[in-house]
Amino acid sequence: MAQNEKLAALSAAGVSVWLDDLSRDRIRSGNLADLIATRSVVGVTTNPTIFQGALSKGDAYDEQVNELAARGADVDAAIRTITTDDVRNACDIFAEVYKNSNGVDGRVSIEVDPRLAFDTEQTVAQAIELWKIVDRPNLLIKIPATEPGLPAITKVIGEGISVNVTLIFSVERYISVMGAYLDGLRNAKIAGHDLGKIHSVASFFVSRVDTEIDKRLEAIGSEEALALRGKAGIANARLAYAAYQDVFDGGKHTSTFAHLHASGGATAQRPLWASTGVKNPDYPDTMYITDLVAPNTVNTMPEKTMQAYADHGPLEGDTVSGKGGEAQEVFDKLSAVGIDLKDVFAVLEREGVDKFEKSWEELLSATSAELAKGK
Repeated sequence: MAQNEKLAALSAAGVSVWLDDLSRDRIRSGNLADLIATRSVVGVTTNPTIFQGALSKGDAYDEQVNELAARGADVDAAIRTITTDDVRNACDIFAEVYKNSNGVDGRVSIEVDPRLAFDTEQTVAQAIELWKIVDRPNLLIKIPATEPGLPAITKVIGEGISVNVTLIFSVERYISVMGAYLDGLRNAKIAGHDLGKIHSVASFFVSRVDTEIDKRLEAIGSEEALALRGKAGIANARLAYAAYQDVFDGGKHTSTFAHLHASGGATAQRPLWASTGVKNPDYPDTMYITDLVAPNTVNTMPEKTMQAYADHGPLEGDTVSGKGGEAQEVFDKLSAVGIDLKDVFAVLEREGVDKFEKSWEELLSATSAELAKGK
């Protein structure tokens, strides 16, 4: 089977194509393997909403749920078993990709319980537990970039565990995330871990920024405000990439990473563009791919968005590097028309955690009901 030319070209431009979805049906049907073979997919991300959706559809999990019920498993143990089994199996499917990319790709993510987003120690404990249960080197543990999440990132990285930092909305918080990663690498080196085996991505949410800011621009209603709709998410990501380059790729503040790379083989924490499905039908359905092409990045896509790009996505070269000044102008204009960016990012983080908590609670409820049936 041949790779889709458009997605192969995107990969060649330095963008790792990851699927933002996972289910047992995808694994068993061969769909995930097909996407690797024909859509240049080299990784998978999951979150509580994805797992909640997977378990609520069809009967792929019925047999395992009945077995767990017969063993008297409680709901938390059942969810942990079900989700880690899916992630482990996906890791095995991506094992060859992981090997061929020297550990850069072939990654599968699993998230700590979102109810722990503001509990540093419990986040660390569960991250270590999930790492041991899945027991695959190409796993990434997802930890939210809340303020209590930052020291958890440092501690988990320090244990030699690879991390996907999720729910990043502001460049200011992203800079703190990069600092937490570097602190973790220093601790890992002291502890004797091989830094070359520790990988991390920083998941910067894109479309949600436009959704929140567009709503506020429409409430303002002026010509200047309305002209800025659909520009904030991409500008925000481009500013994040400039921050990444500053710390990891030849910028003014690369000395810490350069030392860790030279002395221990440390790898850069790649920016990952998340929430890249377009939510406003008035916008091009591939804009969060086409306008965010840059070397050493990841774009984790819903399958619908991936297939849209495979069908008609244009590739216009690097659309990110060197655009930090242009992106800052967008932010300056947003502030000038009355957008409180600090409040925007605070709202988005709170809503992001709340959405995942709600999905987790729905997952708990649905699984509990299925366990009760199986007894």
